[in-house]
Amino acid sequence: MLICAGGTGGGVYPALTVLEALGLEQDQVLWVGGRGGLEEALVTRINTPFTTIPAAGVHGVGLRKLPGNILELIKGFLTSRQILKQFNPNLLFFTGGYLAFPMAVAAMGRPSVLYVPDIEPGMALKALARFADRIALTTDTSRDYFPNPAKLTVTGYPIRPGLREWNRERALDYFGFDPHLPTLTVAGGSKGARSINNALMKILPKLLEQMQVIHLAGHLDWKEIDANAQTLSPIQAKRYQAFPYLHEMGAALAAADLIVSRAGASVLGEYPLFGLPAILVPYPYAWRYQQVNASYLAERGAAVILRDEDLQTDLYDRIHSLIADPAHLSSMSQAMASLSTPDAAQKIAELMYEISGVGNGDLTT
Repeated sequence: MLICAGGTGGGVYPALTVLEALGLEQDQVLWVGGRGGLEEALVTRINTPFTTIPAAGVHGVGLRKLPGNILELIKGFLTSRQILKQFNPNLLFFTGGYLAFPMAVAAMGRPSVLYVPDIEPGMALKALARFADRIALTTDTSRDYFPNPAKLTVTGYPIRPGLREWNRERALDYFGFDPHLPTLTVAGGSKGARSINNALMKILPKLLEQMQVIHLAGHLDWKEIDANAQTLSPIQAKRYQAFPYLHEMGAALAAADLIVSRAGASVLGEYPLFGLPAILVPYPYAWRYQQVNASYLAERGAAVILRDEDLQTDLYDRIHSLIADPAHLSSMSQAMASLSTPDAAQKIAELMYEISGVGNGDLTT
C-alpha cells in the first residue's frame, strides 16, 4: 500500500492513525510526503519507509509563482511514476492537499481511497475526488460538496490511539497541575499561530491568577514565548507549561476544561473524543475551510468562534466568561462529546480492504 499525505497535521495524523489500524508490516507500506514537511519526522519515528516528491500549490499563489509551481507539479508527476513502477502498490490512500495531486494523476487506474479531513474540501481535494474509487468523509455535511454519492462513506475523523490513553487525572499529574484549578489549553496547530500566541502573552499574567495554562506555541515563536515565560513569578510559572511541540497531545486535551485554537480538521475528531469545549479562531488568510469547521461545531453548541482580528481585544473576556460559567461549559462539553466517532480509523481501514479486493491484513504490494 502507498500512502500519500503531507503538509499539515490535519492530513498527516489521520493517515498515521489509519496506518496503525491496518496493522501492516513495514515492507508492505511506502509513505510519500513532501520535502521538508512535518510528516517526515513523524513517519520515520515509527520506522515506516518514507520518500518524497516535488509538489506545490497553484490556487491563489499569484502569477509570479504560478509557472514555477506548475513545474514542481510536473516534476512530482514524473517522480510519482518512478515510485509507482518500483513499489507497485495495489492500493493508494490519500488525505488531500496539493502534494497528492501528481501522485493521483500518475496512479490513475489503480485502486485508491481518499479521506477528506475538513468539512469543505479545497481545490486539491475536489480534484483528487475525481480519481478516487471511494471517498471517506468526516461528517455527513460534506456530502454536499461531491457530485457522486455512490463514492461517499461517512467515517468520522480517525483518532490517534495514543490520545485514548489519557484521562484528566493522569494528564494533570503529567503537567504537575492542581486538580482544583481550571485548566486552559492554547494551541496554534502543528506550526503555531502567531496572532494567538501574541494575544495570549498579553493576558497571560491575568489568566494565571485564576487558572492553569498549557501553551502549545509552535516553533516559529518559541524564542519569544520561552523568554516571556522567564519573566513570570514563581507562582505564575507553576501554573504555566509551554512547549514548541508536544507529542503527548492527549495530555494537553485531557487536562483542559477549555481550549483556544485554530479550527483545522483535527478539531472535528480530537475535541469530541474528550468532550472539550472550544474557542475557535479560524485562520483568516487561507481558504475558508477553518471557518466551515468552526461553524459546524458552533452551530451544535460545542464551540464559540472568535475572529482573528478580535483576539487582542476579546480573548480574555471570552475565556473568563466561559471558565466562570461551569453550567455553560458542561453543556458545551456534552454537545462536543455527542459528535465523537471513536471507530473512524477502523471504518476507513475496512473500506480500504474492500476496495483493494484482498483479505483483511493482506494489503501487500
